[in-house]
Amino acid sequence: MNGISPQLQNQIAQYQQVQQQLQNVMTQKGQMESQQRELQRTVEELAKADGDVYRNVGMLLIKVSDKAALKDELEESLETLGIRIRGLERQEKDLREKYEVLGETINRAMGNAPVPKAAPARSDDEED
Repeated sequence: MNGISPQLQNQIAQYQQVQQQLQNVMTQKGQMESQQRELQRTVEELAKADGDVYRNVGMLLIKVSDKAALKDELEESLETLGIRIRGLERQEKDLREKYEVLGETINRAMGNAPVPKAAPARSDDEED
C-alpha cells in the first residue's frame, strides 16, 4: 500500500476487519436459523407422535416418559434461539452500516477508485 496515508491504511484494515466480522455473524445466523427450523420440525413431529417417544442423548436413545415436559423444553430452546437470532440480526445490521460507511470513506479518499474487497452478499431471506 505504498503512497497511501497511514490513516487510509488504517481505514482499509478496519474495513477488512468489519467485512470478516460481518461474514462471521452471517454464518452464525445461518447456522442458528437452520437449528431453529430443525427444532420447529421436531416440535411439530412430537405433537403428531402417538406412542413412545425417544430422546437422543449422546450415543443413547432414552425413552421419554413426559412428552409435555419435552415439548416445553423444546419450545423454550426455540425461544432462546429466536432471541439469539434477533441479536445477530441487529449485529449484522450495525456491521453492514459500518461496512458501507467505511467503504464510502475509502472510496472518497482514493478518488472513487474501487474498494479493495466486495461486500458480503446478503442472504435471500434478508429484509431491508
